[in-house]
Amino acid sequence: MIPVEIMKKIKRLHIKTSRLATNIFAGDYKSVFKGRGLEFFEVREYVVGDEIRQIDWNVTARTGLAHIKKFVEERELTIMFLLDISGSSGFGSVDRLKRELEAELCAVLASSASKNNDKVGLIMFSDIIEKYIPPKKGRHHNLRLIREVLYTKPNGKGTDIPLAFQFLNMVMKKSCVVFLISDLFAENIRKPLLISSKKHDLIAIRVNDPVDLNLPDVGFVSLKDPETKKRFFINTANKDLRNKYFKQHHEHFEKTDKLLKRLSIDNINISTTGEYVNALVDFFEKRKMRRKGRG
Repeated sequence: MIPVEIMKKIKRLHIKTSRLATNIFAGDYKSVFKGRGLEFFEVREYVVGDEIRQIDWNVTARTGLAHIKKFVEERELTIMFLLDISGSSGFGSVDRLKRELEAELCAVLASSASKNNDKVGLIMFSDIIEKYIPPKKGRHHNLRLIREVLYTKPNGKGTDIPLAFQFLNMVMKKSCVVFLISDLFAENIRKPLLISSKKHDLIAIRVNDPVDLNLPDVGFVSLKDPETKKRFFINTANKDLRNKYFKQHHEHFEKTDKLLKRLSIDNINISTTGEYVNALVDFFEKRKMRRKGRG
């Protein structure tokens, strides 16, 4: 039985993100994700300017008038969240934990999908597959997704993104829209990203915290690695240590950004310190412009 307070929190988050999906992302969502293909819509008479290759020769021969076939984009999509719930997702130095931000992102995107009659599924992973929820539709299904994202405790310690994509490609035989939500502190990700981006419409959402880049000067502190659980002491007053920390993490960020760009994978960077709405709006706007350019 789920405690009443937890259910209230889940419902509040659902209401908030559902409003965002309605007021901000309603039109954008449909315009930026392609359907799975084209389906037949109707046959009508040819008019000047129509594509000659779409002429239906059987109907044309039978009626004596040129007719063309019209097709529309098959809209129903499957949205999959590939969610990193390794130990580092339970960290947050300012406003909220990474996991809480991940839950809001999943909730608002799932609400947008529901309003367009799309299915939504979830794969949560660490260095093992923690939980798989097959794609479905509906409010109750979305509430379950939020609950699982917020309250599932990982059994694994590390982060294995290649394993997550291997599992995704095993359970999802058809192309779908995939949101990889992670801080992307992982190795050996190029090959799985390359393979999966060719099969699916893949978007990376990197959830980060200020401490991921800048170590604050607060003297001696006891730290515990969220993934290995090892505890150690460091002196954050040491400027050389802080500079080394920044350099290593900044290089990792840049390396990952360049990799995603090289593979033509959309990358959204979102911080635990602020709102995610503007970042998602920018993402939708850029995608719309790109689709118009190709149209």
